Amino acid sequence: MSPKKTPLYEEHKKLNGNLVDFAGWYLPVEYEGLIPEHNTVRENVGLFDVSHMGEFMVDGKEALDFLNYTLSNDFSKLEDGQVGYSMILNENGGIIDDLLVYKRNDESFMLVPNAANTKKDFDHLSKFVDQYDVKFENRSDEFGQIAIQGPKSEELLQKFVDIDLSEMGYYHFKENVKYKNYDVLVSRTGYTGEDGFEVYGTPESTVELWNDLLEEGKEFNVKPCGLGCRDTLRFEASMPLYGNEMSDEISPLEVGLKFAVKMDKSDFIGKEATQKLIDKGVERKLIGIQMEKKRIARQGAEVEKDGKKIGEITTGYLSPTLGVCIANALVDKDSVETGDEVDVIIRKKPSKAKVISKQYLKNR
Repeated sequence: MSPKKTPLYEEHKKLNGNLVDFAGWYLPVEYEGLIPEHNTVRENVGLFDVSHMGEFMVDGKEALDFLNYTLSNDFSKLEDGQVGYSMILNENGGIIDDLLVYKRNDESFMLVPNAANTKKDFDHLSKFVDQYDVKFENRSDEFGQIAIQGPKSEELLQKFVDIDLSEMGYYHFKENVKYKNYDVLVSRTGYTGEDGFEVYGTPESTVELWNDLLEEGKEFNVKPCGLGCRDTLRFEASMPLYGNEMSDEISPLEVGLKFAVKMDKSDFIGKEATQKLIDKGVERKLIGIQMEKKRIARQGAEVEKDGKKIGEITTGYLSPTLGVCIANALVDKDSVETGDEVDVIIRKKPSKAKVISKQYLKNR
């Protein structure tokens, strides 16, 4: 089956975007190049087509109870108009996916899962719908979505919407925001480590807004950005990616995501297994690594200490912001501490590296 096209497919072609099949969608991996696109988000403002992301609607008297059982976070503590981060766990406490939860009120929510997992997530959550008084819908095909990211994103987007964006807090949102004759949803969210917004609207409004932002954004040196720099940006910002730092076999406790698992809830899927792991103690941990030389540690590369394998790389890049090769690695819990030297096996040969903090952007 050929990949699906987002509402912005034709715009990417006009801009000579290098389109690839990503999670079953045609999306640009880059336009001008990964490094200039990465840098424009760190310094100015960049635009991303994220229309491939899923959108589920949960409505009904027991919507809050449904989500508090099927997801790891506690949404009773979330304000109306606030966005929460959560995971879907399996019975073994492994991560099925991570997602954003938009809370309108206790009886109405929007979930935004990863594109590659949209069907899997919907099928999984649907198993529990009959236990609650809720309506659960997959409305992903009705939306386009643009991420506007970077220090000048507020100034640019403000030119097109009828609300004061400076009053919107991080991880908050507003619906029925006027852009021209369209009603759109605007949230102060993103996946880059910079200030930014995500705008959800109809396919038609998404195309118009994309082109308006590119035209008006010339004074900000705006650039359309692809999947390549989306990954380097999120990685530098210590944001995990499903399939790299998360999987069905990885617990949130092992990769620094315990904050999104609320053990004080009465019950949720994976609670028993997670409690057992808390009692026993985790056996693995996620660490940061800096390579001694400019050699990229790719996902899956083995990490050794004193000639013994202690784990594997989950993500590795030459950081455009820092100018050095850094990587995340999932390793045995007691094998290393910050400052220790390790070897990463690249093309069957050991390359020297040092364990550093995963908060990479603090080294700017």
